[in-house]
Amino acid sequence: MASQSLTSYLQHNLEELKNQGLYNTIQPLESPNGPLIQIEGREFVNLSSNNYLGLANDDRLKEAAIRATRQYGTGSGAVRSINGTLQIHIELEEKLAQFKGTEAVLAYQSGFNCNMAAISAVMGAGDAILSDELNHASIIDGCRLTKAKVIRFNHSDMEDLRNKAKAARESGQYEKVMVITDGVFSMDGDIANLPEIVSIADEFDLITYVDDAHGSGVLGGGAGTVKHFGLSDKIDFQIGTLSKAIGVVGGYVAGSRELIDWLKVRSRPFLFSTALPPGTVAACIEAVHILQNSKDLQEQLWKNTKYLQEGLRNLGFSIGKTETPITPCIIGDEAATQKFSQRLYEEGIYAKSIVFPTVPKGTGRVRNMPTAIHTQEMLDRALTAYETIGRELGLI
Repeated sequence: MASQSLTSYLQHNLEELKNQGLYNTIQPLESPNGPLIQIEGREFVNLSSNNYLGLANDDRLKEAAIRATRQYGTGSGAVRSINGTLQIHIELEEKLAQFKGTEAVLAYQSGFNCNMAAISAVMGAGDAILSDELNHASIIDGCRLTKAKVIRFNHSDMEDLRNKAKAARESGQYEKVMVITDGVFSMDGDIANLPEIVSIADEFDLITYVDDAHGSGVLGGGAGTVKHFGLSDKIDFQIGTLSKAIGVVGGYVAGSRELIDWLKVRSRPFLFSTALPPGTVAACIEAVHILQNSKDLQEQLWKNTKYLQEGLRNLGFSIGKTETPITPCIIGDEAATQKFSQRLYEEGIYAKSIVFPTVPKGTGRVRNMPTAIHTQEMLDRALTAYETIGRELGLI
């Protein structure tokens, strides 16, 4: 018989989430995750995917995955440290290191795994971590594993970071101090002030750590936020994803050869999780090859981003301080935000609402993600729906 206490806990809390309008219903796609998707037999303009460059359904990646699967099989068969490292894993890591401009790279099963692995492999009791208050959940969880003192600084507030770095160093309590930030913040689309963070790190001997999930493939010629600022030799840890702009799944840590060698013997997700399957790895290699040899997809991504963002601004919507393709249409009130997203769905536009606790109360938004493979006609359909619903709800 199931535990009555567990059943009661789950029923009560699920009902509470539904009453608050915070319960998320997952709607499975009946099509590839492209610019147009099928749900329950209906076609939608898709503005909720992180598939920035449209590579998730690219024929070149699919063919690469098929070839590698035929050669190596469907799975790697073991953890990397035993005999799950295939030659194709080494090829991917060498290609990523060249792309990122670092000495070495280590691939993991997800970007989330990277943060769980890398932070806890280096930081521990007796250390301190300075973490931007809006950092991703995987960074927060990675910090929790360390037993280090976690000191949050105000979002992108360089004066606050400097004061807290100074206090941490002058206290004499900590052997190592790390500063961690997202490169691009996923809810607002703003970019971290990496030049100033590096300056503060140099002054107080901080280890620098940038999670560049939303910068990978988008900024710096595709190499990310660090390359965007020309700081590849100044950042100790660069975390990249293989599941957004790259279009597949996985993540990686880029840094010095010594760092990667240490992670191979001390990072638990590397030591205790089966390696990425060969088809996935081959598709990632093909995606990086495409990024290295053409900027066409990135240029189209930014062209579509500009078109959508200017269209929303011209209609009278606030899109906040975004500097990237992440385009939040800020509604404010949670109930109004949920209603807006539902009406978009009814009009054939798939754009999910983001409300508390993911973002602060009163800052609810519908987050839009233009990609390189949206057509202007698709974006016009979305803008028409925004205008219709915005006027209907009295928001513009």
